[in-house]
Amino acid sequence: MSPERYQALDEQVETLLRQMTLEEKIGQMNQVAGSRDTTGAPANTEIEEDVRTGRVGSVFNAFGVEFTRELQQQAVGHSRLGIPLLFGYDIIHGFRTIFPIPLAQAASWHLEGIEQATRIMAVEGAAAGVHWTFAPMVDVARDPRWGRVMEGAGEDVLLTSLIARAQVRGIQGSDPDAVDTLAACVKHYAAYGAAEAGREYNTVDMSEWRLREHYLPPFRAALEEGCATVMTAFNTLNAIPATCHPLLLDQILRREWGFEGMVVTDYTAIMELEQHGVAADAAEAARKSVNAGVDMDMQSSYFIDTLSELVRCGQVNEARIDEAARRVLWLKAALGLFDDPYRYADEARETQCILTDEHRRAARTQACESMVLLKNEGFVLPLSDQHQKVALIGPLGNTPRLLGSWRADGDHDDTVTLREGIINRLGEDAVILCAQGVSNEIGDTDTSGIEDALELVRQADAVVLALGEDEAHADEAASRADIGLPGPQLELARRVLAEAGDTPVATVLFNGRPLTLTELDDMAPALLEAWWPGTEGGNAVADVLFGDVNPSGRLPMSFPVSVGQIPIYYNAFNTGRPKGVDPKYASQYLDIPNAPLYPFGFGLSYTTFEYGAIKSACTEIGLEDTLEVSLTVTNTGERDGIEVVQLYLQDVHASVVRPIRELRDFQRLSLAPGQSERVTFRITPEMRSFLNAGLERVQEPGLFRVQIGSSSASGEEIEFRVA
Repeated sequence: MSPERYQALDEQVETLLRQMTLEEKIGQMNQVAGSRDTTGAPANTEIEEDVRTGRVGSVFNAFGVEFTRELQQQAVGHSRLGIPLLFGYDIIHGFRTIFPIPLAQAASWHLEGIEQATRIMAVEGAAAGVHWTFAPMVDVARDPRWGRVMEGAGEDVLLTSLIARAQVRGIQGSDPDAVDTLAACVKHYAAYGAAEAGREYNTVDMSEWRLREHYLPPFRAALEEGCATVMTAFNTLNAIPATCHPLLLDQILRREWGFEGMVVTDYTAIMELEQHGVAADAAEAARKSVNAGVDMDMQSSYFIDTLSELVRCGQVNEARIDEAARRVLWLKAALGLFDDPYRYADEARETQCILTDEHRRAARTQACESMVLLKNEGFVLPLSDQHQKVALIGPLGNTPRLLGSWRADGDHDDTVTLREGIINRLGEDAVILCAQGVSNEIGDTDTSGIEDALELVRQADAVVLALGEDEAHADEAASRADIGLPGPQLELARRVLAEAGDTPVATVLFNGRPLTLTELDDMAPALLEAWWPGTEGGNAVADVLFGDVNPSGRLPMSFPVSVGQIPIYYNAFNTGRPKGVDPKYASQYLDIPNAPLYPFGFGLSYTTFEYGAIKSACTEIGLEDTLEVSLTVTNTGERDGIEVVQLYLQDVHASVVRPIRELRDFQRLSLAPGQSERVTFRITPEMRSFLNAGLERVQEPGLFRVQIGSSSASGEEIEFRVA
């Protein structure tokens, strides 16, 4: 922002703030839900009076030009000062054109594609009158039992941080005067993804070292990219709820990072301070949260109900209220709402910019890039164009429920099913034999439909098994203790694979989290992880199944052998007794391996890639030096392909224990058959730095190992020393 624009906004906000009563300032700190009538259509009547009296600063779950314009008129035309409302909505992986879930987007390792997806969702959301989206979600997550892993980028700090930056760029754009951008809100601050036992809203307890080294960097990355707002988390962190946590909200966010934007709570989080047991009533909950640094209360109404009295009795300083109201007004001013409160409410844009052919094409491309080929024994995939009689078996073969949770205004009626995608690919002359076989509902045990499915398998020249979770199985408040295939799907797979004989069988998985696939992996020759791929999901899966697109996705989370390994993540510590040193007295299980079924960074292709030897100019460098390492990657197969070349680093001896390996860089290469490319990485001092026991970021001399390969569990290693 230019100094001139900053000064103009500052004068605008300060002039308005001087005219406001205490109650009007507190009103700006109050966010309420947009109401709907019995049919689900927007209905303003429940909150109109509060809007007219200046008791509402923001409305969430508010979208649609007609709805937002009508509600804005109540604020601008009838409140004393005419302060416009701020409209927020959870636009997470698309507004009407739904892209793959964020975890799937992370599997693409394609930062430009992720930025484009968030750019499109901002364009569509802004065209529907939205100003502010509660994204990106940057919670590092190492426990797939937690349902909200679908909303983040997985287990790695670097990948999550880079994706956070890309998402903020896509949401907020580069032009502050544009009307096709949204204000972003990074969430959930902080460590929400580390909830004990993977259970939603549960306790988090960790060292400050781990908090700062593993869980805070993605938040800082988003803020460094210019993210406008922050949302607090539901969880406690080291016995203090995040919504009233002085270390998080004051010390780190404001004092250390210098963040000047607005902090909003999650839904009713201030109210929940009573349930946590740190507040006896609404007044104490409001006092603790506002004094800790919360600027806006989402939905509990505790600020609007108690803050005036808390100021009058001296428990909250009015200067703190001014500070919070100023941040809310600043965001509105930066969005241009004081100049034109209706600048986002344009009927023509709403008609022209939503669910366009261009947006569908982008969603299809990203869905293809997000898919991970886990297994392909006997080269079952890709299927041939000669397969004109396909048995599509399973509960997700002929359903539009491929959008996933947090689908904003996404409509299943717009969604391409897998059956439709295969027909679109093979043509109307192809015969697609469909049978659900079983349900994918948790607790369902009915297997009566399996025989009908087997009859279709006998008639087919290729079989596609479409298995996975229902959209409700990975979501907020959707933790699962057993993350295997729900219902009797495993039995269906066993029977189909046994019946198929020499007929090729490809298994496609639609899900929102890593699953335990050990039994399925033992018997299925081909596994394609499609996640929940979005509006164009069926077309995209068909593109990959029939080889029009070569799969290039890589896992952003480890897939465990058993739920008993959880939490499982690639960048763990070695322990003092690592496996392999002593046959018995080692850190290991008696009944399963330590390693995951599929490791972080893993993914196959329809072609093959060969890695040459790693070359470096020297084996010893100084503390301030950068070491260049390089190698040649060759496509040794017969198809064009994309390889994600990953660089991992290990600090072998340091003042604190360091992980076995850490992702430090990656490059995404597109290579034609026979083509080679020299890949060079620069290992900088920053890449070698870490937090020491005193929570200082340092770099230390010593021995380092570099691993470059196609996953966290593969690749050649070389050593170098920092002197």
